[in-house]
Amino acid sequence: MAPIGFDTRLLLIAGQWRAAAGGETLPLLNPSDGSLLAEIARGTAADVDAAVQAAQAALDGPWGALTAAERGRLMLKMSALVLAQADELARLEALDVGKPLKQGRADALALARYLEFYGGAADKVHGETLPFASGYTALTLREPHGVTGHIVPWNYPMQIIGRSVGAALAMGNACVLKPAEEACLTALMFGHLAQQAGFPAGAVNIVPGLGEEAGAALSQHRGVAHLSFTGSVAVGQLIQTAAARNTIPVTLELGGKSPQIVFADADLDAALPFLVNAGIQNCGQTCSAASRILVERPVFDEVRRRMAERYAALRVGPALADPDVGPVISPRQREIVQGFLAVARDTGLQVAAQAALPADLPAGGCYVPPTLLAPATPDHRLAQEEIFGPVQVMIPFDGEAEALRIANGTQFGLVAGVWTRDGGRQLRMARKLHCGQVFINNYGAGGGIELPFGGVKHSGHGREKGFEALYGFSSLKTIAIKHD
Repeated sequence: MAPIGFDTRLLLIAGQWRAAAGGETLPLLNPSDGSLLAEIARGTAADVDAAVQAAQAALDGPWGALTAAERGRLMLKMSALVLAQADELARLEALDVGKPLKQGRADALALARYLEFYGGAADKVHGETLPFASGYTALTLREPHGVTGHIVPWNYPMQIIGRSVGAALAMGNACVLKPAEEACLTALMFGHLAQQAGFPAGAVNIVPGLGEEAGAALSQHRGVAHLSFTGSVAVGQLIQTAAARNTIPVTLELGGKSPQIVFADADLDAALPFLVNAGIQNCGQTCSAASRILVERPVFDEVRRRMAERYAALRVGPALADPDVGPVISPRQREIVQGFLAVARDTGLQVAAQAALPADLPAGGCYVPPTLLAPATPDHRLAQEEIFGPVQVMIPFDGEAEALRIANGTQFGLVAGVWTRDGGRQLRMARKLHCGQVFINNYGAGGGIELPFGGVKHSGHGREKGFEALYGFSSLKTIAIKHD
């Protein structure tokens, strides 16, 4: 096993690291070579209940007594601790998720920035005074929900903890975090850093375990006042159903089939790196991955050729070797991606380019070749379904109307990119695309911690990042005072 630096078999409840109530653990595998990386606690419903009670006690006690400014200072202190440990966090994320070291480090820096942003914003959220009837003073206050549950996936643990738990803490909620069983080392280290920063016991609780056990228990717990979930549509529907039984709000981010739309007047030199990188980053295991490349017909062949050249140059390898593309998270995910590639082959979808897998890759690693498929029809299965692997399809179009029809023609609506020099077209496209974020002549905006993020349709609802997340992790109270 690789050196970790802390006992991975424990969970954090009420400021104490303890074994799971059932005493069981789960194996954590290294996707780069299939070896046993660590063992983690198999949290149970009893552990979740204890964590929710600890969070409520923190709200009723020292955590709830802090001012917004004091909460902000704790978060800024933790941001500095994350920066100091960025290399170690990057190493753990690379081992755990399989992403290249440079991507793991970018995630660590993003986590620090989330904590910095929300730490600085904690005392900047305010209510309003409202003009009302004579003899009254009316005002609104923003208050924490209470105990918030956070179920985060395996693909970007640090980033999603930062945008979810960070915003919830800034608003004064106490959190119960359930990280994914496939990758949770940086989530556990987050707990250690929170303790070092001085967060009161119970403000942050971490319960690893299986989704159908610990995750289900958290989503159904009557003591939870708000749920945040990032993951698949199917599980998101289960989360929302559980939340509905307790009549609590949810924030759901459920994936996408995001297009980048390239018009004939686009600056292709600027676009090409974004077209490829946004599809193969983290081995394509990104909810906002640019898995569809829509290209106006006059430049379709040129874009295909230039993307193929970039695919041929991609380096695939173990995460710690810091390649361009690492493994997918697990053998199961590899089988899913391979299944999509088999569908492409069986339906005659042409392989425009495919990166080579080196002969010396570790035999137990979960590697799939980054693949560019072109041309595809808009209704092809690989142009409609989320693959969650390093696979992109190219679709030709003629004119704005067809581009919009194709871009909006899936069940998802998370992110879109538009490449054009035409200012009027930029605004027309941005207004008519059915999604939560539109990037013009860029894609991702360097992480966009300050930019509200979320989707429509089957991509979910609610918003994370930016000030919108703070509003989502709080409730609005209206007060009307009748004067004597």
